Amino acid sequence: MEKIKMKVPLVEMDGDEMTRVLWQIIKDELIKPYVDLKTEYYDLGLGHRDETRDQVTVDAANATERLGVAVKCATITANRHRQEEYHLSEIWPSPNGTIRAVLDGTAFRAPILLPFLRPAVPGWEKPITVARHAYGDMYKAVELVTDEPGIATLNFKGHSGREQTLTIAQTKGSAVFQGQHNTETSIRAFVRSCFQYALDTKQDLWFSAKDTISKEYDGEFRRAFDEEFANTYKERFDALGLHYFYTLIDDAVSRVMRSKGGFVWALKNYDGDVMSDMVAAAFGSLAMMTSVLMSPDGSTEFEASHGTVTRHFYRYRAGEKPSTNSTATIFAWTGALRRRGQLDDLPDLVSFAGKLESACLETMKDGLLTGDLAVLVDEGHRCQIVNYEESLLAISKRLAEKMRSVSNR
Repeated sequence: MEKIKMKVPLVEMDGDEMTRVLWQIIKDELIKPYVDLKTEYYDLGLGHRDETRDQVTVDAANATERLGVAVKCATITANRHRQEEYHLSEIWPSPNGTIRAVLDGTAFRAPILLPFLRPAVPGWEKPITVARHAYGDMYKAVELVTDEPGIATLNFKGHSGREQTLTIAQTKGSAVFQGQHNTETSIRAFVRSCFQYALDTKQDLWFSAKDTISKEYDGEFRRAFDEEFANTYKERFDALGLHYFYTLIDDAVSRVMRSKGGFVWALKNYDGDVMSDMVAAAFGSLAMMTSVLMSPDGSTEFEASHGTVTRHFYRYRAGEKPSTNSTATIFAWTGALRRRGQLDDLPDLVSFAGKLESACLETMKDGLLTGDLAVLVDEGHRCQIVNYEESLLAISKRLAEKMRSVSNR
């Protein structure tokens, strides 16, 4: 059959370790046989980030703004251990943090559900989408370690010349300090994205923070949500029978655990980072969690929520074939292809993305599961544990059947 044509390239950001292995197979076996794939390629592998002094990450983010759609493989966020392992010249920042800072968007993370998987929280019946503010907080913070007594202050000097100073702490010995920030523009963009996403998906919206303690920082987020809802979104929410409410994050965690799901949970950057992993794990597996970064100008980046699956990569490097789940990485590709097809009026590309997702889900429903999912199935559901190659081969065969049926019509 003739391959599906693309008009505008995707931004393709390659990654690290086991997900980099899966990335290449997905491209070669599941996409390229059917799509005349056009991408603008950026190697975000840790070694190449080091070689370019992380400029490649900035370039990839800027390309996403220019082309509008990106797909990203999981990448290593370096620490001292990784610096030694990869012989890095510096401990480079999180590439996701850099990309989020450039795009200044909101990350929406939602689980991929299968009917035979038991959520760890028995009451959860519908997906919970975590909307994570993708700018600021500790991801853009500066840090300082001191080794003597002293006074730490927070100073701000406005363009008008007016200065404000607060004492952070007077220490009696060694201490560590962190200064973080956010901007009104970024907060408002986050708030509007959350309300619009809830309207588009017809789900209630929750927001939670800790404004009883962080009266100014968290309080600014709450003020923005309350004002935008009252001034812009309340009537539209009421018309659809949707609800918005704020509660403290500790109360929200309790409510989430007792809920049936089916809502959008908006969180600040760090809170969203933590809670999205909790939600993913409770629904089944981090490898069954999608992540979509949406910027205020409409640029969109698709990726898996999980990391580079380091333990599996070490086993792969030793000659084994680990049972690695590729679902979220496949769905990152399908999300990007679908979005590109929608923007460029390519219905065949949109349809292909749906067929690849169906092939993936139907393979798992038939009982061919990676190890992370096999331990979660209901009693009585027959399953076979497969390695990453066997899983991708089964998906490839099912996809080929779907595509043949299309070409034979």
